Parts: sequence; structure tokens; C-alpha cells
Amino acid sequence: MKIKFLGAAGMVTGSSYVLTSGSGQSILIDLGMFQGPEVDQLNYQPYDYDCSRLVGAVLTHAHLDHCGRLPILLPQGFTGNIWMTPATRDLTELSLLDSAKIAKEGDRKILYDRELAIRTIQQFRTEQYRTPIHIGDFIVTFRDAGHIMGSAILEIEDTKPDSEIRIIVFSGDLGNTPEDLLHETEIPDSADVVVMESTYGDRLHPKEDPIGAIESEIHAVEASGGTLLVPAFSLQRTQELLHMIMHLKKNGKISTGTPIFTDSPMGNSATRIYAKYPEDFNAHIQEDLKNGSPFEFPGLVIVGNHNESEAIGGQTGAKVIIAGSGMMTGGRILGHAIHYLPLPSTRLLIVGYQGEGTLGRHLLDGRKDVRIEGKSVEVKASVNNTQAMSSHADQGQLMRWLSPIKNVQKIFLTHGDDAPRAALAKKISEDLGITDAILPKLYQEVSL
Repeated sequence: MKIKFLGAAGMVTGSSYVLTSGSGQSILIDLGMFQGPEVDQLNYQPYDYDCSRLVGAVLTHAHLDHCGRLPILLPQGFTGNIWMTPATRDLTELSLLDSAKIAKEGDRKILYDRELAIRTIQQFRTEQYRTPIHIGDFIVTFRDAGHIMGSAILEIEDTKPDSEIRIIVFSGDLGNTPEDLLHETEIPDSADVVVMESTYGDRLHPKEDPIGAIESEIHAVEASGGTLLVPAFSLQRTQELLHMIMHLKKNGKISTGTPIFTDSPMGNSATRIYAKYPEDFNAHIQEDLKNGSPFEFPGLVIVGNHNESEAIGGQTGAKVIIAGSGMMTGGRILGHAIHYLPLPSTRLLIVGYQGEGTLGRHLLDGRKDVRIEGKSVEVKASVNNTQAMSSHADQGQLMRWLSPIKNVQKIFLTHGDDAPRAALAKKISEDLGITDAILPKLYQEVSL
């Protein structure tokens, strides 16, 4: 058996692997976009594998850094099925079509168009958690990763191994479990090899109460009559925010009359998809569902077209605007930022990771003058953040997931920068006595 690392090796984005069986059949695991200015050019390089040789593909979840390059498979001769969970299927369709739309409207080189995205979606196939799928020489089983809705750990058995290595587990992205909306992350019983994410392999999440931070920020604008801006990722983060605000209103912690605008077409579509899969929610949300949607409450305003978005600026009084994108690199949050950041009554709450060089990072770092869509914008708004809403496991959670898995002989640490990977490898060696924790390089192929 062999694994080829075609992304997310020494970096966080671009996840992609090819697994080859003992008899020579190969399947693809993920084909994500490389994200960030320092790696963007990797998206346009020829894929370093003959895709016509793949007997199938498997997708862990719908984030673009795991699914965003799937359409390039078809022009390179891929004709097989692409397997995923039902919720991942719907969210990935949303992500790919949105990505094609943004590429068409932007000034960057287009990786694929809407037509190719639709052709790719037609090759999607779905299976439930814990139900084995036969793909060539492999048996693949999805386990709940607790990261975003539909996210999966892959348990893959080679039915024709050429060595004692038989079962490989790909973690995908592991959730910050126990999570606000989803079931806890599942732990496979055993594996010979584990390919494991390491995004936060060198740190622990701070012990904060995110709902308390949100309550405090809304109280501040209710007192001042100002505006709270919250840039939020469309998948998971928007839904978490809506659920928290629902409980704040229900429990009388904030005014039922304070309008909450969700100004994100993709985020609103994702929320509707989340509502389609109640079985994927945890017990807390199951209780909420008995009384209606966990994402709806008095004062919620779902914003449609651009005219409706622009009209928000004419509304006086306290309000909250949740809009994409999460790092303020595009989307409708930018128009609101131009309008509201110069106002001292505005508050900006950062609720997710902000990449180097992004507008969100500049504001978090305290810049008082930023450029947005070619305009110089003075920042008089208060800027705050909560770091407690990460959807990734931290070092402690990664170790608690890995430790119970029996018979592990080799570990490959991916989906992390080199420093977090090295720290996690050291922790694994010290705590578990597994010294074969490998940090693969991009395009490296390893025989098992």
C-alpha cells in the first residue's frame, strides 16, 4: 500500500491524498483548494496524479480546502463516483457553485466554471455514517468527525493488502468537541495507520464563554444605539451564532426587539441545509427542535439581494449584522465595514481565525486605517474577538481522540504548519510512545 500526499502537507489548506491498495488500485481522498496568497498558485499547477487511474473518490467534508478542486478531476479523465455523507453532498454543491460564481465575478484565473461544477456534482454519491461502502479493493466507512455538519473521519480497509498494514484512518478535520450543534467526535476502535490533522497541534483553546462574549457585545450596542458587525464563515459559524442568539433572546438576556441581520446568501442557504438533517444534531439541539427551528427568533432578518443589504445602512438604532466572509476577504461584510468602521458607535466582533494579510487580521492587530475595495477607511469602531469558537480540535482534543485507537503503527501528521506538526509529533512520542509520527512533504509518496 502507498499514500501520496498531494496537499495540506506542511500547510493547512489544499487537503488531498491518493491511497493505493496492495494490488495497485487507487482512490482519492479530498481535493481541496490551497488558500492564502503564499500558496494560491498551487491551485493552477497540473494535478500530480493520473486521475483516469482512480477507481473512486471520497470526501471528508464541504469546506473548500477539502472539496474546492474536485471539478478539475473530470477534464483529467476521472469517471468514478465521489462518495460523501448526505449533508456533505448538499453543502459541497453549495460551496462549489458559489466558488464558480465568485471566480467568474472576480479578476483571478478561473479554475472551473459553473457547468463543470454541475457535471462534478452529478458524480456525487452518498452513504450514511457507519455504513461500509465498497470502492474497488477498499471498504470505506464514515465516522462522525463533529467538525461541521456531515463531516467524516474515514476508516478505510484494504481487502488485498501486501503487508500487515490493512486499516488506515484519515481524520479529516476533527471538531472542537463537545460542540454547540453536532454530535461528539467518534473514535475508531483500531487502525494500523492514522493520517491526522494537526491545525492546532501546538496549543490549547482558551477557556472562554463565546455566548457570554456575544451577549456582552450586543448589550453594548443596545445601550449606545450602535451596530455590531460579525464577519462569519457560511458553514457552521453562522449557524452557531444564530443558535446562540436564539437562546439569548429566549432567555431574556438581550432584547427581543434588537434586529439581527444575516446578510450572507451562502450562509442563509447553508442554514436551510442544516435544517434538513436533524439527525446530525446533538441531544441539545434535538430538544430545541421540539419548539421550532434552533436558528430562528424574534427580530431575525434574512437579507436577500444587494438592495436589501444596502438598505440596512439607513436603519437607525441598535442592530447586529452577521455577514460573510469570515476573514473579511470578500462578500457583503466589506460594504458594511466601509459604512460602519468610521463610526465610534460601531463594534466589530471577530469570531474565527484570521489569516495573515487579511483585512480581518489587520483590524484584529489594531490598524486604524485600512483599505477596502480601493478606499481608505478610518477605523473608529471598537474591535474585539473571541477565540472560543474554533471548529478544530486543539492539542488536548487531538490526543484524546488518538490515544484510544488500538494497534497504531504509523502516524502521518498533515493539515498543519510545520511548527504545530512538530509539537504534536513530540507530544505523541512522549505520551503514547509512538515514535513513527511522520511529517510528510508535499507530493511525497510513502510506501506502507
